[in-house]
Amino acid sequence: MNRSIVVTVALCLGQPAYGGADGLRVKISPTVETVEVIHQAKPVTIMRDQGVDNTVNPIYARTSRDCPPFCIQPSVLAPGVDTIGELEVLDYLRQIAAGDNSVVVIDSRTAGWVEKGTIPGSISIPWTTLSPGADPFEIAEILEQTFGAISQEGLWNYANAKTLVLFCNGMWCGQSPSNIKALLNFGYPAHKIKWYRGGMQAWEILGLTVVR
Repeated sequence: MNRSIVVTVALCLGQPAYGGADGLRVKISPTVETVEVIHQAKPVTIMRDQGVDNTVNPIYARTSRDCPPFCIQPSVLAPGVDTIGELEVLDYLRQIAAGDNSVVVIDSRTAGWVEKGTIPGSISIPWTTLSPGADPFEIAEILEQTFGAISQEGLWNYANAKTLVLFCNGMWCGQSPSNIKALLNFGYPAHKIKWYRGGMQAWEILGLTVVR
């Protein structure tokens, strides 16, 4: 049975997905079986696929793409920007689900990719809306209304701006890196930007829940 269908059924029944006396066979970590998040105002349980013979989603099975533009990204994208993994992403998603509005997890990919599946609890902000040459009024709207920055006499005040966790398709994807570099050019504090370098390819390889 499809992982997303199983999770949905379990949520509807009010029972833990794949629950049993001994818990899940494939946990997220030794002490964490599932993580409850909110996606588009609905609860979603993030877990790993319990089928030990499960293989990666075919759309993420390709190992090679033309470079450029699909070149391997460095481990450190920019000074002060933390590169994080799945457990850190899950911690941020858990914070958001608990009511912390100082963090936002962002899928930087274009709509067509998001429709194929995204990380539960993330929001979609296509990289094109923050890239050089994008509509400056749209950029300003995102900075103010979504990220919590304040425009003051032509300058940006980021004192109360949110922590941003950005991802795209994988370590060969340049969409979230492009956004991060643009945000740094806008003066966004580097310590408030986190980069999930593995992106959807690593997420899918680990069998973690996606939503469509």
